[in-house]
Amino acid sequence: MNPASDRIERKILLKVPRSQVWRVLANAEAFGQWFGVALEGKRFVAGEWTQGQITYPGYEHLLWNVLVERVEPERVFSFRWHPYAVEPETDYSQEPTTLVKFELQDMDEGTLLTVVESGFDHIPQSRRLKAFRMDSRGWDEQMSNIEKFLVDTKDHERQGG
Repeated sequence: MNPASDRIERKILLKVPRSQVWRVLANAEAFGQWFGVALEGKRFVAGEWTQGQITYPGYEHLLWNVLVERVEPERVFSFRWHPYAVEPETDYSQEPTTLVKFELQDMDEGTLLTVVESGFDHIPQSRRLKAFRMDSRGWDEQMSNIEKFLVDTKDHERQGG
């Protein structure tokens, strides 16, 4: 097993308190707003599936489907999913999933958010590299999405929105 090919890790320092970061991770509706999934009226409950229509341009025909694993307030939020499952005619249900784990840590300037997606070595070889590459790029984008969402939310609250 090659750890470099099995896992993607991203870290970002968010200049807001941990409670604020947690709110936009663990609250399904807020999560969907920055992640690009319609999750209105949905909740993240450990041991349960959460589904929503993807709202990201070009992927609106896809259903986002995750099995929530851990919801440890202000510490860890994790779920399992089928990475880069983008072919509507393909049944991914028999494939292994990857684990996506968000961890929060207090820092002097705010909150360190670490995202690790692991388990790529178990994905069928025919699509492993593509899934790894696409998710790797996707996490870069999502890290800036959550940062921007938190800044916009803070600005909105400051203006009495």
